[in-house]
Amino acid sequence: MVIYGVALLSFCMLAGVFVGDVLGELIGVQANVGGVGFAMLLLIVLSNLSSQRFKLKPMTESGIGFWSAMYIPIVVAMAARQNVIAALSSGWMAIIAGVAAVAASFAMIPVLDRIGKGGRSDS
Repeated sequence: MVIYGVALLSFCMLAGVFVGDVLGELIGVQANVGGVGFAMLLLIVLSNLSSQRFKLKPMTESGIGFWSAMYIPIVVAMAARQNVIAALSSGWMAIIAGVAAVAASFAMIPVLDRIGKGGRSDS
């Protein structure tokens, strides 16, 4: 049922926001630090765990899968709310961090591709 996917998404979002707020307090920043990312990781782990460990009905599994797939557009919408102009006007650190994160992500694509193939090449 789709409602289980909504419940799982809601739980992950609340847990991620809580962890992000606590992390922000621990490092002395009055902001949520990585809450959406923590929520996404938790959602991936719990949705995969639920399909492997529990014998769910196909309808329930499809509901969880649907809301797991819908989380990416939700994250994009939440990120669009953030004040990008203030971050960029505060200095070069935001630009450097963004470029470094994108470069690291692009560099990991071949590594993850090899891991997915089990270290064998198709050619």
